[in-house]
Amino acid sequence: MAKIQIKQVKSRINRPERQKRTLDALGLRKLNHVVVKEDTPAVRGMINAVSHLVCVTPVEE
Repeated sequence: MAKIQIKQVKSRINRPERQKRTLDALGLRKLNHVVVKEDTPAVRGMINAVSHLVCVTPVEE
């Protein structure tokens, strides 16, 4: 399955608790933190919820 790289590019300060929990669920802990996840519908839904805080790029294998 394809993988995507997710990078947090904006701060979680002054964001709603739901968005903070979504960032935690994605594994993003602090600004400029990068994680690699499987490209699944569940992960895409979480990315859509915090799309204004993250940057997504495909990972070449």
